[in-house]
Amino acid sequence: MPAISTKGRLMPPSPIRKLVPFAEAAKARGTKVIHLNIGQPDIASPEVALDAIRHLDRKVIEYSHSAGYERYRKGLARYYKGVGVDVTHDQILVTNGGSEALLFGMMACFEPGDELIIPEPFYANYNSFALAAGTKVVPLRTVIEDGFALPPAAAFEKLITPRTRGILICNPGNPTGRIYGREELERLRDVVQKHDLFLFADEVYREFCYDGTEHISAMTLAGIEQQVVLIDSVSKRYSMCGARVGALITRNAELYDAVLRFAQARLSPPTLGQIASEAALATPAAYFNDVIKEYKERRDTLVNGLNGIKDVVCPMPNGAFYCVAELPIDDSDRFCQWLLESFSVDGHTVMMAPATGFYADPATGRKQVRLAYVLEKALLERAVTILQAALQAYPGQR
Repeated sequence: MPAISTKGRLMPPSPIRKLVPFAEAAKARGTKVIHLNIGQPDIASPEVALDAIRHLDRKVIEYSHSAGYERYRKGLARYYKGVGVDVTHDQILVTNGGSEALLFGMMACFEPGDELIIPEPFYANYNSFALAAGTKVVPLRTVIEDGFALPPAAAFEKLITPRTRGILICNPGNPTGRIYGREELERLRDVVQKHDLFLFADEVYREFCYDGTEHISAMTLAGIEQQVVLIDSVSKRYSMCGARVGALITRNAELYDAVLRFAQARLSPPTLGQIASEAALATPAAYFNDVIKEYKERRDTLVNGLNGIKDVVCPMPNGAFYCVAELPIDDSDRFCQWLLESFSVDGHTVMMAPATGFYADPATGRKQVRLAYVLEKALLERAVTILQAALQAYPGQR
């Protein structure tokens, strides 16, 4: 029988989705599963986007331009100007989610074997995109004790080799919820400028900032205008994960042309998703005000509840809708599976993402989990109660 490729064998399972069979089995037994494992908000998508699909008047669902519909890209350019990012529509390429933007960007910027520095813990699929592109991830550890703050410039420079071609950040962060401030970003800018690197900036959670924190886009950093590759998506901003519409934004014309050729090879981004996403640009500000207020209340409910459990450590995130918690357990994969297979309170259990998949070396995340506070507060309160009882009953408690 022919052998599976090396990439096929090495492609890691998603820590967010790999326990789905155990959740399905729990549901089949009649257990209600509280899903804190995945960033799928229960927030309603904007009505303007839903109406665009409901009232669609087309006889053909056709291909779009490989870069995305021009009218949508012009609308995106106006949106970015509104958040302080000055770009034109021909510097924006619409993709099948932010995932494709990351993959195309890596393939266009890096030769096989080139190195990409990423502060960890990081979004688990960065590993997968890098593997597909032949890029080597070089992790830079951040720690829970200081809320996963960005390390100093010297820490980045220690990792730079002749094969280093880029740095990737997620701001606000998934899985940590950390927002990098101006001083942190300017330190990073200096490293990128000094070593002539690309800076990939995943900013899909831009709108979700709490406690007076301000989001600063990497596209506003002076001196590296040609080196920043901005990754964006409608999935979280408008609670439209299934639209599968993202964007890659760059002022580097040569890079844009290279990415466009990859985009032409896959033909076009989704037509229906673009129609909904263009309509979503007219979402009123009140929508975001309400959503941000709701997420902040959910964050406080979950994080304060977790920190009220003996020996649990969970920094208060100031952005996105995730937190990382360190638990008194032996193994987060085992604990998360045990919750689904063997534990419930009043017919309910909790599904979380083991943090092993958010580190280059899974052992680093053995005692940590990522939780998404994307459900209503009553469910989050119930989840905290279940976790407190579970940690007392778990046979691998430490």
